[in-house]
Amino acid sequence: MNISMFLSALAWLALAVSTTSAGEMSVAVAANFVEPAKTLADAFHAATGDTAVISPGASGQLFTQITHGAPFEVFLSADAERPHALVAGGYAVAQSRFTYAVGRLALYSATPGLVDGQGLVLKRTDLRAVAIADPAVAPYGVAAEESMRKLGVYEALKPKIVKGASIAQAYQFVATGAAEIGFVAQSQIVNVKGGSRWLVPETLHAPIAQQAVLLKAGANDPAAQKFLDFLKSPAARSIIARYGYDLR
Repeated sequence: MNISMFLSALAWLALAVSTTSAGEMSVAVAANFVEPAKTLADAFHAATGDTAVISPGASGQLFTQITHGAPFEVFLSADAERPHALVAGGYAVAQSRFTYAVGRLALYSATPGLVDGQGLVLKRTDLRAVAIADPAVAPYGVAAEESMRKLGVYEALKPKIVKGASIAQAYQFVATGAAEIGFVAQSQIVNVKGGSRWLVPETLHAPIAQQAVLLKAGANDPAAQKFLDFLKSPAARSIIARYGYDLR
């Protein structure tokens, strides 16, 4: 065998090994984190050859699916409570939980100038609808309710609140004009031009500590563990910060 044939065979062997060793794993992702998760999945694939398949939804809905046997391998929740409950219930691997991001809540309108820098728009009596994610399934909805209560506007706004099945639907209500304003994730609007917005002070609600956990279905999958390790890397943390999340 001449040298060129040897090198060609070696290159083919390397490709075959990398192809057969590459894995594919499923990641349940809270709706607020879908766009960052897609970017992270691309970076993860480029770095490792493994593929992370993203399945989005409200944290509460994904939690229910997991406890009913959905074969997700990693869960990126929008809170800490549900990953903790999954570990306690035997659905996730103990000691695998960690906070991958701290979310920020924002008040947003597609109408320029409507949302002011102090959130005083919430005291207007002519508002038709205020969109939030359903607090029963979405931590950002809980934070929205807490913020309105702290501001003393919840009771007045309660008849006007429109609840989305997830923070993604809450954002759609606002983006399409179905609701004049709404509480959304900062990450959803960080790359959106126009409109008006107010970054809700963290003093108005409990911290939105978003935790990741390795699920039992992924306990023996090297790709799932690699993905969680990747989330802790400087490259991943840089991507997460770029979408408006705090890192702690």
